[in-house]
Amino acid sequence: MSASKILLAALGLVVLAVLAVGVWAVGSYNGLVRLQQGTDKQWAQVQNVYQRRADLIPNLVSTVAGAANFEKSTLTAVTEARASVGRVHVPPSTAPTNPSQLAAFDQAQGQLGAALSRLLVVSENYPQLTATAGFRDLQAQLEGTENRISVERGRFNDAVMAYDTAIRQFPGVILAGVLGFAARPYFTAAAGAETAPKVDFGGKP
Repeated sequence: MSASKILLAALGLVVLAVLAVGVWAVGSYNGLVRLQQGTDKQWAQVQNVYQRRADLIPNLVSTVAGAANFEKSTLTAVTEARASVGRVHVPPSTAPTNPSQLAAFDQAQGQLGAALSRLLVVSENYPQLTATAGFRDLQAQLEGTENRISVERGRFNDAVMAYDTAIRQFPGVILAGVLGFAARPYFTAAAGAETAPKVDFGGKP
């Protein structure tokens, strides 16, 4: 075989190798983008259900405040907890990459959830309040929202796991490092999370 043919064959192999790497890179990049977009989509869902809870609170507080001698400190705690959630700045459409940022958001939402639970417990002391259709409807909506929050948080963690795994496994880790695909944090379980929270306080705790 002549030297020119050997050179052409070698060049052909190089071209094929470059094309193969290019196809791999494009496919891997597109896959990482899809997974990243999946985390953003689930983050938006998490934001939606938390916003739904926040939107219920003014009506709930207004309804409860109408009860004679209702504990004002309980209402104040709910109002302040809702306001504290608004002071935590998180990306509205992109899943956070900063664990401390997500932790601050989660903590504020947890404090709001605890304040709402306390409000519903205290409401049991006001039969004239719990007997009203408006209160019962708001309570049922809140219960449904809390369930949705739990579901969407779980789906978000699933999406983050798929994405974080992809950017840490070989050979995706190479592309992720070069193109700046950063890992994203999970929601973590709070102490006592193994016990399902009780939101519907139809009976005595």
